[in-house]
Amino acid sequence: MDATETLKPLDPAYIQVMRIGSALFAAIPVAGALILESAQLTVTGLFIIPVVLLTAWFVLVLPARRYAHWGYALGEDRLRVERGYLFYSDTVVPLGRVQHIDVDQGPIMRRYDLATLTVHTAGNHGASVSLPGLRHDDAVAMREAIREYIKVAQG
Repeated sequence: MDATETLKPLDPAYIQVMRIGSALFAAIPVAGALILESAQLTVTGLFIIPVVLLTAWFVLVLPARRYAHWGYALGEDRLRVERGYLFYSDTVVPLGRVQHIDVDQGPIMRRYDLATLTVHTAGNHGASVSLPGLRHDDAVAMREAIREYIKVAQG
């Protein structure tokens, strides 16, 4: 496995999951802007228009861009997770250092049959690597493949 290998993308449904999460988070500033607008402290639209435009970008555009900059590859002896554009991260986890593996689903991810695979390793720096947006079946299969590798490696 090298740096030029083709990485697999996350499940496309993860874009919708990120949009829902962003919309829930953005509801707070939108509510605040509506309250300020209703108080009529300034010219109509001074608060709500910029907040709604920023929220639209945050909910509609940003999740698709974030999705485009995620990728992963499970090799014979390592898991590689690449993410980010402005703040880029390319993490390689040797499977021999894996301590335990979690497959998690929140209510929104469960609705879309997605999960997050979290690999916990020995050591302090970057001791956990999370890979969200996987089909639940794929996350479970990856967990089992990693477990099998560990079982064989330990003899």
